[in-house]
Amino acid sequence: MEERSRAGVRRTYERIGDHFSKTREYAWPEVEAFVDDAAGCETALDLGCGNGRHAALLTDVADRVVGLDASRALLAEARRRLGDSTTLVLGDASRLPLAADSVDLAVFVATLHHLPSAADRQASLAELARVLAPGGRALVSVWSTAHDRFDAPADAETGFDTTVDWTLPGGERVPRFYHIYAPAEFERELADSGLATVSFELSSGNCYAVVRSEGKGP
Repeated sequence: MEERSRAGVRRTYERIGDHFSKTREYAWPEVEAFVDDAAGCETALDLGCGNGRHAALLTDVADRVVGLDASRALLAEARRRLGDSTTLVLGDASRLPLAADSVDLAVFVATLHHLPSAADRQASLAELARVLAPGGRALVSVWSTAHDRFDAPADAETGFDTTVDWTLPGGERVPRFYHIYAPAEFERELADSGLATVSFELSSGNCYAVVRSEGKGP
């Protein structure tokens, strides 16, 4: 299907970006806790930054914050929220325009599961591993089969692809692509990408992993 392509995903969020942003005003508690635990650092990255609600948290702990998203509409919302406090970049999560070992702290929340192929998702995690500095950490989250809206076995080893409609004012329904991760599958993909898992939890149907780049620090 057309929405199951990178171009299709971008077009989806250009179409719904303004309305989507209005429903995403506040940071997730899990992200707040992760950032609250972080010491001050030089460079932080919000990968899939959307309207900037989590990048705003990073500005409190980092000298420089970079927010990257594939949607111009959402980056425009982020600019309105963040002003000049953050460097905002239109880009692809599977090809980060950042130097190796340049990021001390990263948030990659509710984005990985929208990448439309296993190769894209694996490349994106490998890119995260590449840009994390020694000692750097990242919080990565995905929607999982543990969510009560999905009828999936608790011990599933692999997830599945699906679409979930976004309803615009006026009733138009816009399908959004998701890869719904089995928790075991998510852990495997993190490890296969050169990321070491520091902690892992399920919360509100999402998998959350705090990771570091393998061999780059404690």
